[in-house]
Amino acid sequence: MKVAELLIQCLEKEGIEYMFGVPGEENLDIMDALLDSRIEFIVTRHETGAAFMAGTYGRLTGKPAACLATLGPGATNLMTGVANANMDLNPLIAITGQAGLNRQHKISHQHYDLISMYKPVTKWNAQIKSTDIVPEIVRKAVQVSVQDKPGAVHIDLPEDIAGREADGSPLDIRISPEKRAPESTIHEAARMIKKADHPLILAGNGIARSNASKALLTMVEKLKIPVVHTFMGKGALSWRHELSLLTAGLSGNDYITCGFKQADLILTIGFDMAEFPPENWNPDGNTPVLHIDVNEAETDAHYPAVLQVVGDINNNLEKIDGCFSLQTRNNDWVQGVRKQALEELDSFKNSDHFPVKPQKIIADVREVLKDKDIVVSDVGAHKMWMARMYHTVYPDTCLISNGLASMGIAVPGAIAAKMVYPDRTVVAVCGDGSFQMTGAELETAGRLKVAIVILLWRDNGYGLIEWHQHRHFGRTSHISFGNPDFIQLARSYGFEAIEIKQAGEVKEALKKAAAMEKPVLIDCPVDYSENMKLTEKLGDILC
Repeated sequence: MKVAELLIQCLEKEGIEYMFGVPGEENLDIMDALLDSRIEFIVTRHETGAAFMAGTYGRLTGKPAACLATLGPGATNLMTGVANANMDLNPLIAITGQAGLNRQHKISHQHYDLISMYKPVTKWNAQIKSTDIVPEIVRKAVQVSVQDKPGAVHIDLPEDIAGREADGSPLDIRISPEKRAPESTIHEAARMIKKADHPLILAGNGIARSNASKALLTMVEKLKIPVVHTFMGKGALSWRHELSLLTAGLSGNDYITCGFKQADLILTIGFDMAEFPPENWNPDGNTPVLHIDVNEAETDAHYPAVLQVVGDINNNLEKIDGCFSLQTRNNDWVQGVRKQALEELDSFKNSDHFPVKPQKIIADVREVLKDKDIVVSDVGAHKMWMARMYHTVYPDTCLISNGLASMGIAVPGAIAAKMVYPDRTVVAVCGDGSFQMTGAELETAGRLKVAIVILLWRDNGYGLIEWHQHRHFGRTSHISFGNPDFIQLARSYGFEAIEIKQAGEVKEALKKAAAMEKPVLIDCPVDYSENMKLTEKLGDILC
């Protein structure tokens, strides 16, 4: 048995189902070993897309997928998606081919020190330098990738090691015990909540990772504490719940800012600072924070974690709930905030303006999609609108990358999401800038017959950067570009394609696309003049 075959056997033992990637010369032995493997290899059109797919799979399942690249440019292409998964706390195993050990000591074709390059963007990485350490490396890689907080790991395999004969077998899997907070900490947390007049919950993506939505709902209904969501925490509490303050995340004033200004205690649950910098919601650092998460809090002057309830979120929330009887609390202000935010979206439902207003597009998407259908938002101006106004009932039904926040994630992410949930409608919301960065993966979707819907917001420029340039300088600089005929492009990849020519067509196009059960692209011109109008509106909101 070769080292590459043992590597694949070990990954099989760990339950790895998919490997996404691009084959190369230095991973020939791995590719050959995959022919006899239960692991399904998905050929992608770019290594970054492969890592985006693996990261999205990890986010939705809690289990790592693998992504593969060869050395040199393959490995550097892969790195962006790996870094994105790591900062979004998605489990992922990156595997790179590498130059043989016999030429790593000198300047050599396509050789870079990938261990050093990947170290800052992964939780852990290692090179397989001998034949007998493969089982240990794979076992540790998978274990580290899923341990709280999850993230990306990297295995580097030199080509001369991959083909050597190896003895060994996969190691047994051991489950780590759950961490729980001490009883004294639970009681102190309950004391702080009882003392607070206006507590507020900031719900992060850790609630979804820990499957703690039910425990959160129980706490909210028992203690009557309103909830604000981060971009990545959307759906931890249904937007329909009377104590949901929807989503925060835009810098500057907003309706939701009123909640933070009211609060005299902020309970952060499953929150990671990359989701929403504390400076944005606790600018003076004066509001105390009760930190409830699987790990201790990061140090930040605007994040005064006066108490940390560390361990299994479900268990700790249940323990805190057990310290209370049913509470009463004056939350009349919450309904006022909800009313303003929801009316803003409703007021655009019947807009006939063309190009289409962002609010109108979002209203139509929300009306067409079922509660458990999935939207994957790319990065750009559309992300800010989706984060603020696309309201969710369940977690992980609006996937937003807000750690590294890399453009190009939506199309590959939607492919992976549809593979995980084939019975749900999955929509990739893209700008024309972000779409072009990984648009070649349309071929992957067509080849796999993955029935995703791509909703393309077309403005012929980098809309988010234009927005920022207007805010800071009152003028724009080098943000416009040309576009192909997206309808012909999509059809050349085997997609159905629908061109929006007036605002009233958006809803019907979405319904038609969702019913087709084949890949569809909807080309929708968008009016981003609303960006600066929103900036002005936020400045006028008073709490």
